[in-house]
Amino acid sequence: MSEYEPKPFMSEPADPAFKDVKVMLVDDDSFLLGIYALRFQKKGFAVDACLGSVEALKKIREGAYPDILLLDVIMPFMTGIDMLRILREEKLCEGSVVIMLTNQNLSPDIKAAEELGVEGYIVKASCIPTEVVAHVVKIWSEHKDKKQKVLAAKNA
Repeated sequence: MSEYEPKPFMSEPADPAFKDVKVMLVDDDSFLLGIYALRFQKKGFAVDACLGSVEALKKIREGAYPDILLLDVIMPFMTGIDMLRILREEKLCEGSVVIMLTNQNLSPDIKAAEELGVEGYIVKASCIPTEVVAHVVKIWSEHKDKKQKVLAAKNA
């Protein structure tokens, strides 16, 4: 009988295609924020993790312009939907790919997000963090030219 030798755990190397792609994660749960930030960093993304919508909105108003904006819905002081509404009104992050990343799977929340032009809506409870990253990569690949188009239109 041969002995079983476990193989060392090998994580997937970071994808250089994402090294210049900035992701802003906005959630009020610091534990989940850390998990998702780590997963996106391991994939190769540049990550800015914001503990709540107030912190994220402040950074954006100060000039942060993420390529991908991931928003939780339920947060204290300001929901992700309210934050997105403010971003739209103030014409901030117009070229960012916006994805709701939340446990809220309620029709009114989904409808409100869609009306504000989100590119995706992911329910956290329905997938593990690596699946969330895979979903975001898929959505990003479908909409990655959005920022360049918005910037080009503003400069025209």
